[in-house]
Amino acid sequence: MNATAQWRGSDLARQIVVLSAVSFMLIAAVIGAGAFGNSAVQDQQGGALNTDGSYLAPAGPAFSIWSVIYLGLIVYSIWQALPRQRTNPRQRALGWLIALTMTLNGLWLVAARFGTLFLTVVVIVLLLAALGWTFRVAVATREPRGGVLDSVLIDGVTGLHLGWVTLATVANTAAWLTTIVPPSWEQGADAIGIAVLIVVALIGLAIDWRSSWRVTPAIALAWGLSWLAVERFTGEPQSGPIGATALVVAAVVLLPPVIVRVLRLIRPSVD
Repeated sequence: MNATAQWRGSDLARQIVVLSAVSFMLIAAVIGAGAFGNSAVQDQQGGALNTDGSYLAPAGPAFSIWSVIYLGLIVYSIWQALPRQRTNPRQRALGWLIALTMTLNGLWLVAARFGTLFLTVVVIVLLLAALGWTFRVAVATREPRGGVLDSVLIDGVTGLHLGWVTLATVANTAAWLTTIVPPSWEQGADAIGIAVLIVVALIGLAIDWRSSWRVTPAIALAWGLSWLAVERFTGEPQSGPIGATALVVAAVVLLPPVIVRVLRLIRPSVD
C-alpha cells in the first residue's frame, strides 16, 4: 500500500472515530440526565455532585453551558465528516484529540453512574489534560484565514469545553474531598475555598496567555465562577467570602482577553 492510500485510510478512520465518539458521549449524556428512569448525575454518588455538595459547586443554571458545548461538538462531528474535510491538515492534527475529549467526557458520566466519586475525579483530570493539549494544538495550527466554521467549531467549542472543565475539575475534586476529610475542616472552609480560587485565577490567566488571549476559555470559566458565587450567596452551604472571591476571579480571568480582543479590533497590530 502506498503512502497516499495509507493517508486516505487513516483520514477515513479518523472521521469514523470522531462520529463514534460523539455518539458515545451523547448516549452517556442522555443516561446521565436520567432519561431512562435512572437518577440524574446530580443525584448520584449520594448527592455529592449536587450544587450543595461542596463550597466550590456552582448553581444549577451553570450547567446549561453543556447544551452549547454538546451542540458545538455535534455540529463539529458532522462538519469534519464531510469529504472536503477528510484531508484537511488541521483535521488531521485535531480530529483524534477531539475524539479523545468526547470519549473522556462520556466516560466521566459512566464513572458517575457506575463507578466511585474518586474515579470521577481521575477521569475529569484526564479530560482536563486532554482538553489542554487539544486547545494548545488548536492555537498552534490556527490559520488567520481559516474560515468562520473552522474558528467556531474548533477553537470556540474546544475553548468553551476547556474553560468549563477547568472549573468542573475543581468542583468535582472538592466534592470528593468533602466526603473524606474530617467534619472539623469545615471551620476552615472559607480560607481553603479562597486559596483554591486564587489557584483557579492563576490557571485561568495561564490559559489566557498560552492561548494568545483567546476569549472562549475565559468566558466559560467566568460563567462557572459567577454561578459558583450565586450558589454561595443564596444556596447551601453559604459563604460570602468564597462568593465574593469567585466574582473577583471571574473578572480577573475574563477581562484580559476581552481587553486584548478590543485592542486588536482597534489596532490589528497588537500582539
